[in-house]
Amino acid sequence: MEGAPELIVEIAPSSASYDLHDVREYLVWLVREKRFHWYLLEEGQYRRRKPDAEGCLSSPFFPGLRLDVNALLAGDTREVLAKLEEALDSFEHGEFVKALRK
Repeated sequence: MEGAPELIVEIAPSSASYDLHDVREYLVWLVREKRFHWYLLEEGQYRRRKPDAEGCLSSPFFPGLRLDVNALLAGDTREVLAKLEEALDSFEHGEFVKALRK
């Protein structure tokens, strides 16, 4: 393996305790602040992603990685998993898995 990881997921007590790394995608759940941030490295700078109309964030690099941020922050694990499973059942995720197997 070479280079930095493509994805880091962190659970941090507050924004004071996390640090961006040299990684394409960086997800951090700020538990005490009840916030969740998803950053993408674009043109050498991290840009925070905004949730879609359903309140979800999705990875442009890992098809099937989708998070219902509102459900996560509300503690609704059932809804978080339902949205994730729906994304994992997508055609795009299936093609991604096939490509990984090659």
